Amino acid sequence: MITKLELDNLVKKYETTDFIKDDPVQFPHKFKNKQDIELAGFIASLFAYGNRKQFISKLNDFFKYAQNEPTNFIKNGDFSIIKSQNFNYRFSKPDDIVEWLRLLSELYNTSNGLEELFAYGYNKDNTLDTMYRVVADYFYSRVNDGFGQGFYHLLPDSRKGGAMKRINMFLRWMIRKSDVDLGVWNFIPKSELRIPLDVHVARLSREMNLLTRKSNDIRAVIELTENLKQFDSEDPIKYDFAIFGKGIEDFYKN
Repeated sequence: MITKLELDNLVKKYETTDFIKDDPVQFPHKFKNKQDIELAGFIASLFAYGNRKQFISKLNDFFKYAQNEPTNFIKNGDFSIIKSQNFNYRFSKPDDIVEWLRLLSELYNTSNGLEELFAYGYNKDNTLDTMYRVVADYFYSRVNDGFGQGFYHLLPDSRKGGAMKRINMFLRWMIRKSDVDLGVWNFIPKSELRIPLDVHVARLSREMNLLTRKSNDIRAVIELTENLKQFDSEDPIKYDFAIFGKGIEDFYKN
């Protein structure tokens, strides 16, 4: 297994502001207002799958349509621009995306928004699993009839056993405070966060003997997170940067 010293050195090397420019975390970093930050982060996380250059390009388009005012756009915007520009991404068509914007608009016009919703879910029993379900159920219970994979893929149902990579990444941005993560929410201890697991993180973690499970699912997320707690029980998810950095260094070695 890789040593704590090696992991800590990789964190120091890669958890820097230089990381931001090529990562979807760049979008919440464009804003100062907390609601703008959380909305930009949430929307960026919904689209953060597949080819990185492609989804970052799509997100740049989205924030251009929103005139770089995400809260104002969600509360008061004319979402028809999404359809007129045929804004889509992979499984999700313009109608799917407009439905998400409509639901976010309803949330922000009737409450304090995403922080209140996530905190309500977490505070039920202080677990991420309940929070995942509460958040999904809020949106799923309000979606209009006729929406399928293109809508639901943007926020997966944790009860299906998936890794919940994008929502865990979003939580890392919102809860941790560092040169990269924004730390604008404080209702979850950072010790309770889970690693954002994708195929690259999973492969590298297995190579470093940090993960034995073969499937990239929620059980693998929990196993890897628990192993990372052996190196830092208070902030295990900082090692997301170390695993990323190990992948970069291995790439340039080969």
